[in-house]
Amino acid sequence: MALLAAVYFVLTVLPPFASFAFGPVQLRVSEALMVLPFLLPEAVPALFIGCLAANLTAGLGPVDVVLGSLATLVAAWVVSRLRNPWLVPLPTIVVNALVVGTYLPLLLDLPTPLWLSWAYIAAGEAAATVGLGLPLLFFLRGRPDLVRVLRGRTR
Repeated sequence: MALLAAVYFVLTVLPPFASFAFGPVQLRVSEALMVLPFLLPEAVPALFIGCLAANLTAGLGPVDVVLGSLATLVAAWVVSRLRNPWLVPLPTIVVNALVVGTYLPLLLDLPTPLWLSWAYIAAGEAAATVGLGLPLLFFLRGRPDLVRVLRGRTR
């Protein structure tokens, strides 16, 4: 799971990903990995740690580090409890839109209305979790051998 945390971190902070992973309108490619707790509940802490490490590099301060990372933890945990794969993107979209979308305009001192900030964050999360994450989820569901490898079990 340490590798998963590292992959989340890299897909957030390294170029070219960092250029659109932070700010009032953001698309974190790494958020596609938020579908993994559906198949791998043990991915929950890994995603939290990867997000925490990425948020530490963003320079938006303790509010983003704490609340943004906790939003990822809560969303990942909810995803791990779901049974319908089509619902998997929703916790990540909703939790991040409400949490990150609420504090981001305040941190960045932007005159963005709250509803618009929520919409911006939700749109980026939807692009990552629906556009990239769902195809990843359905690919992995069809490859139980690969899921076993991701769990660290080869048999």
